[in-house]
Amino acid sequence: MRMFLTATLIAFTLPAAAQEVGRVGVDWIGNDIVIEAIPDPKVGGVTCHVAYFSRSVIDRLSQGNWFEDPSNGAISCRQTGPVVLGDIVRGPKGETVFSEGRSLVFKSLRVTRIFDEGTQTLIYLTHANELSQGSAKMAISTVPLYDGAP
Repeated sequence: MRMFLTATLIAFTLPAAAQEVGRVGVDWIGNDIVIEAIPDPKVGGVTCHVAYFSRSVIDRLSQGNWFEDPSNGAISCRQTGPVVLGDIVRGPKGETVFSEGRSLVFKSLRVTRIFDEGTQTLIYLTHANELSQGSAKMAISTVPLYDGAP
């Protein structure tokens, strides 16, 4: 029993790990749109699917910026089981659920969770974190925490 509790505690404290579930080729030089499933590590029963652009070697060579992928991303989050809220940050800045590098050093694609207590809704925001000038490219998805029964 103690081992189960330890494993459960670890599962709720480790950063989310993404699993690639789809890859769609978009052109003849090998650029792809990648789709990853990301279970929220602190909210059981919620999974986000994030789509982003992955550049091919040919594109990297022809464009000259070898170590960088675009900041674009899309997100859709859904209830995929019984929702169990763990120890989540409840402030307006939320907390990072997932982060993945999009360049050698300075850019990452992130998923941030914000809890809207007034509407009992989890808001998931995907955005790029860049060293300079930030990024205006973002997308959101929401998961309501009510059961829909009157």
